[in-house]
Amino acid sequence: MKTPSFEVFMTLDWEGIQPLYQQLEDIELTEESLDLWMEGWSDLRKLVDERYARLVLATHLDTADEEKEKRFHDFLEHIYPFAQAADQCLKEKLLGSELKPKGMELVLKKMQAEADLFCEDNLPLMTEESKFGTQYSKILGAQTIQWQKEELTLVQVKSALLTTDRAVRKELWELLSQRQLEDREAINELWKKFLAVRGKLASNADFPDYRAFRWQQQLRLDYSPKESRQFIDAVKEVVVPAATRVYDRYQSRLGIDQVRPWDLMNNQTTFSLPAIQAFKTEEEFTSRVGNILDCLDPVLGGYFKFMRENDLMDLTNRKGKGPGGFCTSFATLGVPFIFMNAVGQGSDLRVLFHESGHAFHVFERVNLPYHHQWRSGLEFAEVASTAMELLAEPYLSEAQGGFMSTEDAARTRLLNLEEKLLFWPYMSVVVDFQHWVYENHSLANNPDACDGKWSELIDYYMPGINWEGYEDVKMTGWHRKLHIHKAPFYYIEYGLASLGAFQIWENAQKDRGKALQDYRQSLALGGTATLPELYNAAGANLSFDSDTLGLAVQLIEKTMAELEAQLA
Repeated sequence: MKTPSFEVFMTLDWEGIQPLYQQLEDIELTEESLDLWMEGWSDLRKLVDERYARLVLATHLDTADEEKEKRFHDFLEHIYPFAQAADQCLKEKLLGSELKPKGMELVLKKMQAEADLFCEDNLPLMTEESKFGTQYSKILGAQTIQWQKEELTLVQVKSALLTTDRAVRKELWELLSQRQLEDREAINELWKKFLAVRGKLASNADFPDYRAFRWQQQLRLDYSPKESRQFIDAVKEVVVPAATRVYDRYQSRLGIDQVRPWDLMNNQTTFSLPAIQAFKTEEEFTSRVGNILDCLDPVLGGYFKFMRENDLMDLTNRKGKGPGGFCTSFATLGVPFIFMNAVGQGSDLRVLFHESGHAFHVFERVNLPYHHQWRSGLEFAEVASTAMELLAEPYLSEAQGGFMSTEDAARTRLLNLEEKLLFWPYMSVVVDFQHWVYENHSLANNPDACDGKWSELIDYYMPGINWEGYEDVKMTGWHRKLHIHKAPFYYIEYGLASLGAFQIWENAQKDRGKALQDYRQSLALGGTATLPELYNAAGANLSFDSDTLGLAVQLIEKTMAELEAQLA
């Protein structure tokens, strides 16, 4: 089957696209026709995937552009649900044939899970849910404050917070928090709409609750909600005490009597005071990251060079740009695109290395023959990104071709390790909160109940922070966690992946060449192997227990002590 070019496909409405699916429906599936049929279906999926990716990206690049938002919404309403339904028919056709294309064994298992989940009545609801996500991004993208006669985006405010003047930090943090609280009612109302849609999605598909629905939608075939809870229990046991020790040492570093929210980045993470200014221009940023990746692994360095040369990145912050950072991909070209909001600080390096790990995953998996085989579980996708942060760290100093002095490199590494350690308790807040929400759907429809639960979990997992006098800001922290609203239950992946990444990092300290080789080979498997198999291929284990997590914490604390000794 011959598919149109992507440029032509971008102009087609559903009437122009539907015949492409019909051609595949009309072909009789036999051993002889299977390979060509799969290639045609794969090519068609790539076209739809890339059109979706480019339209979403456009709305993030400029949240104020109503025409871009309209094009995305038109696609969501008039094309995407019909394409999903038609794609589902092709899945059922392949599953019904009982034919098994080579390398598709696990993919077929996932297809069956998707087929069991599919409900045509849910397609418009998913479109509605995506629109709510766009509204949420729009609310956050419009949040700015006035500071010293200048309008600052929230990203710029967070940059300004990195000052040694604690009184200024407090004033900025209060302005930031007050601006966020102004949208409290708007986000609460949007939350009720999210929950209503998600309840209907689960009910329509005959699931007992949205968590069960979402678990299968995420194709989590290798672990259960019970093991998810086992992991956050392990965090409470072995990480929370270590995290509290980090806050205690940080308190001593700053010479303060208690750690307050304005002493932390995102009310969670330690930061360097004064801030480490790593670069001034995007060219400097990308060229030095490119040098580091060349030193780490020439193949990975080559991938990054290709992205630089082909404008596959938009990295610096500006007003109206969507929040956060992510890596998407353009499936017909088989290339990634990195989006982020850099402001020149050392923390931006971590983000770019992280998203570059996702990009390398795209490059490595693209040789798999079918689009269906490309996506691994998110739990492993985040291993690709988090491991790259850790693997790149030894090259941060100017002496290694990087960005900063040996002392600042040590400070950056220390802060990155502290951030990783402090992340696990915060991750547990987010994961535990979502378990509670979807186990108590009716109660969670009341935002006040959500506020109370979030506040309780902050105290349970993150006791080292004093929120006295700012309880409203503390309890509405769930408003500002994008995943809760736009990607529910997508968060434990980061915690599991971080544990896998630390295992790869430990391997690299023993044999960097083999660790990098294992890393790349595991990425190349795409979605053709189970999560345990992918972790094993990368030289790690998928684990939920306190023993494995405890070993990682020991390694982290040992390395932090060595870095602190260097800085003494």
